[in-house]
Amino acid sequence: MRTQAEKCEIFSALHKRDSAFIIPNPWDAGSARLLAATGFEALASTSVGYAFSVGRQDHDIPRDEMIAHVTSLVAATDLPVSADLENGFGDDTNTVAETIRMAAKAGLAGCSIEDSRDGPGEPIYEFGHAVDRVRAAVDVVRTLPFPFMLTARAENYLHGRRDLADTIRRLQAFQEAGANVLYAPGLTDMQEITTMVKSVDLPVNVLAGMQGVHFNMQDLSRIGVKRVSVGGALTRVALGAFLRAAREMKEFGTFTFVDEPISSREISELIG
Repeated sequence: MRTQAEKCEIFSALHKRDSAFIIPNPWDAGSARLLAATGFEALASTSVGYAFSVGRQDHDIPRDEMIAHVTSLVAATDLPVSADLENGFGDDTNTVAETIRMAAKAGLAGCSIEDSRDGPGEPIYEFGHAVDRVRAAVDVVRTLPFPFMLTARAENYLHGRRDLADTIRRLQAFQEAGANVLYAPGLTDMQEITTMVKSVDLPVNVLAGMQGVHFNMQDLSRIGVKRVSVGGALTRVALGAFLRAAREMKEFGTFTFVDEPISSREISELIG
């Protein structure tokens, strides 16, 4: 098995390629092993996917449970794993710093921190505080003996604030604060994505798992995107198939869904 340092080196190198790479999002150890068997080179957790898989809402998973979950993903394969750690599980910089320390101890090759919070009131952190939170994460990362990839996320678009100028301003500030990867999930317009990529000097992650948005890797690579994730999309695909089968049984009393799935034997062979 690879060491954490080896995984971190591999993960860092993936971001230096000329073309983009896909980092799919498993929701548990089994889906992680299937993705590894499919040939992907790195994995990223999905907070919403994991929450749904255990019958909870997104943002309802406490930090210790999430760290235990991502630790299980790390143990499931020999691939580098980056974790979706939401807002670091707290508003203040000390909590963010401690979350990064826990993430590194979990064996991860990287993680992401958002500039938004869940709950009532304004969801997006004030600009200066958002930057301070990234800087607190960076301070921890720089003490680590391996190249842990910190992704700083600007969440405007996911919260209905389609403000490209402010999003770029935040990403540029996160870059200046020392982040390794930049990410603004929710952008759907290729011209806006192109403008964003050209406005920063770090690798950019793009979310391709949005319904009705059909990006392709060739176009994303051409404009300079380095990494593409799908968030909770794979979880929704799996749960969608599950619910269609369940509704067929309940509403029609038929079982035609059994003709569609992959066989148990093939799954077993892939899991190994």
